[in-house]
Amino acid sequence: MIRAEAVASRLLKSTSIFIDINIRYRLASSSTAYAIFHPAFAEQAMVHINPTGVTEDVCGVGSPTTAAGADSVSPRSKERTPSLSDIDGAISTQRSGLVHLARFEHTGNVLDLKKAISNQEGALVLIPEGHTLLPPLLSNIGSMYLRLFQHTGDHSHINNAISIHQRVLKIAERMPDGHADLHGFKGNLGASFMTRFKLTNELALEDAVNLAPLDHPHLPNHLTNLGISLTSRSKRDPNVADIDKSIFFQQKAVDLTPNGHGSLPDRLGNLSNSLGRRYELKPHDPEDIARAISAQKEALLLTGDETAKLPGMLNNVALMFQSRFRQTGDRSNIDEAIKAQRKALDLIPEGHADVPQFTCNLGKSLHLRFTAFGDTTDLDESISLYKSAATCKFGPPQRRLDAAVVWARFSTQSNPQSPTILDAYNTALGLLALMGGLERTVRGRHTQLQILSSLASEAAASASRLDRADKALEWLEQGRCVVWSQLNNLRIPFDDLRVYNNNLAQSIANISKQLEHAGLSHAVSRTGMSLSENISAEDEYRSRLQLARRWDDLLRAVRNIPRFEHFLKSAPCSALMQHLPSSGPVVIINVGKGRCDAFALLAGADEPLHIPLPNFSLDNANRYRIALNTQLQSGGLRVREGDPSTVSDSETSWRPGKTVRLGKRSENVIRGVLRALWIEVVKPILDMLAFSKVDFSSGASPPRIWWCPTGPLSFLPIHAAGIYGRSNSENVLDYAISSYTPTVTAITDRVKNDEGHSVSKNASGLFLTNQPNPPGAGSISGTTKEVQSIFDMVTRAGVRALKIEGSALDVGECLKYMQEFSSIHLACHTSQNAAEPLHSRFLFHAGSLDLATIMKSDLKHADLAFLSACQTSTGEAKLSNEAVHLAAGMLAAGYRRVVATMWSISDKRAQEVANDFYEYLGSHRDGGMDSTFDGTLSAYALHYAIQNLRHRLDDSEHSLLTWAPFVHFGY
Repeated sequence: MIRAEAVASRLLKSTSIFIDINIRYRLASSSTAYAIFHPAFAEQAMVHINPTGVTEDVCGVGSPTTAAGADSVSPRSKERTPSLSDIDGAISTQRSGLVHLARFEHTGNVLDLKKAISNQEGALVLIPEGHTLLPPLLSNIGSMYLRLFQHTGDHSHINNAISIHQRVLKIAERMPDGHADLHGFKGNLGASFMTRFKLTNELALEDAVNLAPLDHPHLPNHLTNLGISLTSRSKRDPNVADIDKSIFFQQKAVDLTPNGHGSLPDRLGNLSNSLGRRYELKPHDPEDIARAISAQKEALLLTGDETAKLPGMLNNVALMFQSRFRQTGDRSNIDEAIKAQRKALDLIPEGHADVPQFTCNLGKSLHLRFTAFGDTTDLDESISLYKSAATCKFGPPQRRLDAAVVWARFSTQSNPQSPTILDAYNTALGLLALMGGLERTVRGRHTQLQILSSLASEAAASASRLDRADKALEWLEQGRCVVWSQLNNLRIPFDDLRVYNNNLAQSIANISKQLEHAGLSHAVSRTGMSLSENISAEDEYRSRLQLARRWDDLLRAVRNIPRFEHFLKSAPCSALMQHLPSSGPVVIINVGKGRCDAFALLAGADEPLHIPLPNFSLDNANRYRIALNTQLQSGGLRVREGDPSTVSDSETSWRPGKTVRLGKRSENVIRGVLRALWIEVVKPILDMLAFSKVDFSSGASPPRIWWCPTGPLSFLPIHAAGIYGRSNSENVLDYAISSYTPTVTAITDRVKNDEGHSVSKNASGLFLTNQPNPPGAGSISGTTKEVQSIFDMVTRAGVRALKIEGSALDVGECLKYMQEFSSIHLACHTSQNAAEPLHSRFLFHAGSLDLATIMKSDLKHADLAFLSACQTSTGEAKLSNEAVHLAAGMLAAGYRRVVATMWSISDKRAQEVANDFYEYLGSHRDGGMDSTFDGTLSAYALHYAIQNLRHRLDDSEHSLLTWAPFVHFGY
């Protein structure tokens, strides 16, 4: 037996083999900076050329594979001292790993890289805890995982790399004298963060920039990493200053690299990419693109023909030629680009994660040449290439999704009646759900989905053009409210499955609950976090990833069972047409770029009723939305404070200030918007449905109608559309009782699950609270009278009720009562957070109640929520198809119906509406005072309350703004 120090010394000596054979790694993903490899294991570090190049087109990182994770890195023995045979075995294993590594670099065979990782992990068992060799060996393994991610696109590998590099930093920083290569370790972690940011936006770029130090002996590596970080930041946030600094750093790195050095080609390539980026940003200085092409060509010459790097370098030089062609129109440039891109595709290994990226880049070059010179063979090949990239079985979903969208758009431009358009959009919508994967937080999913929020509407417009109302309906349902639909899937009962396989159903139920809570987490790596906080956030991320993969495995298992093939899949049209409410139609209104259409779903029908809206357009919808929003802002209708005609002119101070009145110039704005909605949208729909005015004097009850708008129409009061101020005035309220729903499924699931359902007598009742003076918000004293009046009314009617006011109620107690009472009435201020919907909250005297907390609660008795607050159904323009507001959130939390507001409400009028609402519910209870209290008739009650309020008002703009904000969501 020998001492541990001797073991480490022997192992350290063995690593000189690694230096002698001069193996160097490219250490980054296909679209960002690469880490530096630790000098204890390599003479120099190579920073990989970004194969995506200067143009953020489509496609890039790929197919899932299986390898040991960060948690599987071999533990070191603390119980015994390794024997000499252990050392010899470890050295042999490590040498074998280096051979596999060398072979991988030559051939690109991922199996060799996996074997190299396995061998390196095997050597860890012989390194004593606290030895200076441990951090570099771990850093080596982390960098290999980064390299593995580049080739496979499996997110677990980049997460492993980050986790290991964080662990390295933690060990190195705890050493008594620090570690000589601490800066190098920080550079590796920074490169790993940069790699993941390009795909997920989970981390601010500043973290990667700040982790690229300049005061280290390996200065060229750090200069390169810093330059790449700045270039990447300039792609997210165009900034010439960043790109100028990047070029300075990259040029300095090249100047410091001697001729013949193995890293020179990579550094030339990175300099080229930065020059190309500046050519895109600045007024197209021809010197920049000439220098970029020259640097790429020099890198190619130095690389030679037999290297796994060659496809990426060819792709990069092609993108430079492509960029110059777009500015000059010189055909020789696009011909050179296409020639290099074809060679890159020929050389890249089958199954490489960059295949979709390179395929799309060639497709773009061919389309550019078609556009310039009109050769239709170029167009046909371009479309074929985008199709190939979109349907590729590997590569990151974002790249394939982008390819599918381009495939669909180019096909539409080529032949608007081509049936392949349906295939393209079908592929795109199938990939869209992957962009909001369950491994992300809810916020992360919304961030990803924001980029293509209008895709479903675009696809539905194409389907409508091809007379495929069934596909339009399916795509609108599949591509909208993705996050809420995911949450709904995690909450639905699995009764049918339990009958067949109770154990499998219980496993799904358990994982779904864990995923729901994990998704509600706020933990995301961000700038300014301490190392321990960052590691904790990364641990949560990996946990979500593991849960998401377990969820996918369970879904595959269920779908292999006969009769369960479509379990939790997007519903086909035939399924969406089932379980529709019998009391009225559900109407989806699609606002597409090229056309607008409505689809009415009626109980008993086999397919949607397609209603074209030729007089409406996306431009009209945006114009009406802007006009309404401008009017609301000018009137200060952003806080619940006084009547809408006399409100604070500050919408952020929450304190009474100088009052303003709506000017006469605005007197026709609201009427104009509501009239246009009536003529262009609502009346054509009601006519096709054969709806007629209801004779209320006869006691007849209007039919119900559920509106499901898309895009900017989601921000407009369809329920109030009409012609006002004339003798022949008419509006929606004359024809139907309006409700809203985020999706069709939100209604059909309620119809299906509510069959035979009734509110439990033990839970039946109403919990009320008013919070008139929360810290930092203006006083809404009228809520006290409102809640007291409602409480007195419902208790006289025999309804079980509880009222708690102001500071007497804390958040925990509120949740407790929400679980115990089927209905709630919240009269308070709210804070909407469109960027992070789950942070939207109700403001109490003693804290605030956010949506995430509500959704974590078990609200199994939830029935009706009356949100007597301002703007509780106001969404976010950038996520118009995701319904990011409190009303939708309360539906997702389990409430069957929600009363909310589209903009600020008058304190006095809110009391009147609420009183009339509960008066109607109380007087229409089946079974009298002994019956349960529920919200089944809540839509009728709100209609009744609004009509009463209208009778107290005139038809002025002020009056319209007073009653129109009240809306009903749900069943």
